[in-house]
Amino acid sequence: MNNTTKGIIALLISSLGFSLMALLVKYSGDLPTVQKAFFRNFVAMLAALSLALYYREKLFGRRENQGLLILRSTFGVLGVVLNFFAIDRMVLSDADILNKLSPFFTIILCAIFLKEYIRKYQMIAIIIAFIGAVFIIKPSMSSETLYAVVGVLGALLAAGAYTVLRVLGSREKFYTVVFYFSFFSSVVLLPFFIWQFEPMTASQFWMLVFSGLCAAFGQFGLTIAYSFAPAREISIFFYSTILYTAIFSIVFFNEMPDMLSIFGYIIIFAASFYMFMKNRPPKHSTM
Repeated sequence: MNNTTKGIIALLISSLGFSLMALLVKYSGDLPTVQKAFFRNFVAMLAALSLALYYREKLFGRRENQGLLILRSTFGVLGVVLNFFAIDRMVLSDADILNKLSPFFTIILCAIFLKEYIRKYQMIAIIIAFIGAVFIIKPSMSSETLYAVVGVLGALLAAGAYTVLRVLGSREKFYTVVFYFSFFSSVVLLPFFIWQFEPMTASQFWMLVFSGLCAAFGQFGLTIAYSFAPAREISIFFYSTILYTAIFSIVFFNEMPDMLSIFGYIIIFAASFYMFMKNRPPKHSTM
């Protein structure tokens, strides 16, 4: 098994972890979004803490990186809350695919703030992806449209976090960054968690605990995958979450995406696949 294959397998497993997180968040029922987000980040923090302590890394990173770590964490926690808000109120697969707009937003943000050049094929892919999003959002003066817009804003904030991570680069270990983000998020969300806290059943409690474990599992799997192979060679497989969440939507919630949403899924996936193929290194003939 070569490194590319290992990376693909790790990415497929990571995608399953994130999809299970979304399933458990939605399946935990009518609890405040902040309460769900707090559990997700607190449990992920404990998982990252164990790795940071094992490798004897600084828990809060280097002094010179504090501004970037705080900015990344701020964007990240807002993105998670908005994503969970959308998951609770939309068809699960709709919320998931809107969150997958973040790579396209990342390209735009990197061009604006990091002065990275947007190539022609990237611009084409971005336009196609946003057309696909319109089919899912189905603009109208309805609450469903508002929920979809919140999901898109969540993807935009996630892209902001990824843009900061691009600046942060390899200055910090991934488990230090995950711990910092999870700790920051837990501290920020704690007052809202206490204020809006609603009693939970034992099953709801364990669903939220496992949602945090699945989120950490997905995050670590993502990092491991990209340690085996560059993103441009395997990133398309992260969109397997669309398949997972579509199955979960049907099996657990009896939610069937409408034809416009399915058409939107296909368009966004096609845009992602197009960009993936353009990013792949050319194959050299062995003759």
